[in-house]
Amino acid sequence: MWLTVLGGSGGIPAEGVPCSGYLVEHDGFRLLVDPGYGSAVALLRHCRAADVDAVFVTHAHPDHCADLNPLLRMRVMGRETASPLPIYCPTGAVDRVLALEPTASYDEAYELHEFGPDDKFSIDAFAVETRSLPHFTPNAGVRFTIGSRSLTYTGDCGPSDALIELASGTSLLLAEATYLDHVPDEHRGCLSDAASVGQTATKARAERLVLTHLWPGANHDDARRVAGHQYDGRIDVARPRLVVQI
Repeated sequence: MWLTVLGGSGGIPAEGVPCSGYLVEHDGFRLLVDPGYGSAVALLRHCRAADVDAVFVTHAHPDHCADLNPLLRMRVMGRETASPLPIYCPTGAVDRVLALEPTASYDEAYELHEFGPDDKFSIDAFAVETRSLPHFTPNAGVRFTIGSRSLTYTGDCGPSDALIELASGTSLLLAEATYLDHVPDEHRGCLSDAASVGQTATKARAERLVLTHLWPGANHDDARRVAGHQYDGRIDVARPRLVVQI
């Protein structure tokens, strides 16, 4: 299993850095996770829009799903023929994005697979396990497993025992770390910082940690350092073109 980071900027794009966007691949199958602002263009450095086999969305905030629209546009209006795109998401998470194109041609361009809290299912060879994790809107943390290897991704969330359970023994924890070592009161419980993410990775016994969703301009070295006070495994920060073999 391979993870290619397309973006990772928190909330808004930064110069040269799209918002969330992660390409997860196994045996030629391409799963696009959380196509946020700017990720569709970044995707084209790695494959054609028509080559994406499925999309997984954790929650409805546009920095995690807005570029589903240009992705579908490229598949409908591009030269390459593309089969209907399976989209997996919590109930209602992509309704607003899909409503931007209320035409029959776009309705035929995707297959919507909505799931409920804590559902388990398969996407091709990936065993998929989800957990409802605390955020401002319903958010599905997810664990993708192939054989003995797994990638656990938080979406956006505050610290949670459910996340520790979901990520237990995971090969790689891809975790939202918007802040450095303190979450403002108005975001507490719904977003995380690098310090709390390091604690979660340790409690979950994750083999490797990748911090993502840092605010634009955040110092990556500081984020790694703070997380490293709580976690002694390898720590990276999500950036475009980071590729990790899991």
